[in-house]
Amino acid sequence: MPLTLWRDISPVGQPLRWPSSKSPHVLIVGGGVTGLISAWVLLDRGYHVTVVSSAWASDEQRLTSQIAGALWEFPPAVCGQHTDKISLAHSKHWSMTAYHIWDGIASIPTLSEASGVRMMPSDFFFPDPVESDKAQVNKMTEIMASGVRGFYRGADIIDERGIDPSYGAVDAYELLAPVIDTDKAMQWLMELVENKGANFVTETIHDDLVEIEDSLRARFGADVIVNCTGLQAQELAGDESVYPIRGGLIRVINDGSDFPKVEAALTITADAAHSANEIIFLVPRNDNILLIGGITEPHEWNLDLTLESPIIRRMRERCEKFLPGLENARVDPDYPFAQGLRPFRGQNVRVERELRRTGSRIVHSYGHGGAGWSLSFGCAQDVAMLVDEALDGIPARPMSETAFERKAAGFQRPQVRH
Repeated sequence: MPLTLWRDISPVGQPLRWPSSKSPHVLIVGGGVTGLISAWVLLDRGYHVTVVSSAWASDEQRLTSQIAGALWEFPPAVCGQHTDKISLAHSKHWSMTAYHIWDGIASIPTLSEASGVRMMPSDFFFPDPVESDKAQVNKMTEIMASGVRGFYRGADIIDERGIDPSYGAVDAYELLAPVIDTDKAMQWLMELVENKGANFVTETIHDDLVEIEDSLRARFGADVIVNCTGLQAQELAGDESVYPIRGGLIRVINDGSDFPKVEAALTITADAAHSANEIIFLVPRNDNILLIGGITEPHEWNLDLTLESPIIRRMRERCEKFLPGLENARVDPDYPFAQGLRPFRGQNVRVERELRRTGSRIVHSYGHGGAGWSLSFGCAQDVAMLVDEALDGIPARPMSETAFERKAAGFQRPQVRH
């Protein structure tokens, strides 16, 4: 059964189940969205939790989780690159768990305002009829059956949103999706998790966790370690398949004074365009900011892009051709451009126990790429299940062995033990 708001987790500043002095202690390494939401789920299950991170969300030095576009998407996401069948099977379930919880948070006005989470029309455009691409037909069919709200398919969306007909979009569909103001959401998550009882420790951990597991657990008094370190998993999980995909987003004023206010997310995905160089990604971030994207640059580690970088200029020109009026947009003077490194890995998302050492009590959750917010609560539910298994002495299993269970269950999940 999927993780459910109010039954399994609560967005109020106290745990659903208070820990006792004998409750297990979980050490989470990583203070991004994956680490914080894993902490939230574990705290509400009655665990003691410590979160260790080299840095925390702030307006001065933003984390990858803050730079993210944070438009909920059904996998594979806009930027493509999500090709591993086993990971994709899991991700579809993770994303729907997250969808319903974000939707629940957005449905309460005070929570929506505090967390920066809103439900908004999210429109997907296609250069050919959806039926001409079997993969797109399958994805649309899955979305329709998944339980998302507000699904509608029709080419009239193109005119309604003011898309330039000469750009080449001929088909479209729409759904209601969570859109997250990441700066606000990360601060909200940090306060929530701390109020529920988590301890925050600022520290940079080096070395492969499997090599330092015993000493790390002893130092923190931890029964289990959860690795939510994104790109740092290359070192901490000994995973050489981890790599970055660099992205960039232009932030412009979206108050209706320079161009008609954009009030829906507008996208052409990499898989729909059959090219990572033709992505359209326009997402209202909050009441007056529009994000313009996107780009995908695998294995680029340097954050040296500017508004004048050729790839960023082409990105903006592409979006201006798609949506007339954007050429008049003014950049946000305080924060005009965001860039970051999406943490990918060769086999995509990994939510799995450590397999290299028998009896290890390490649980991994990394490789989310550009989908950390979209997969968040679903991955955290599996993290909690794996923590339970590790404490019960159940042997670790690879993700490939649980993919069949996932497929057989449809969009329903097995009951998590409490």
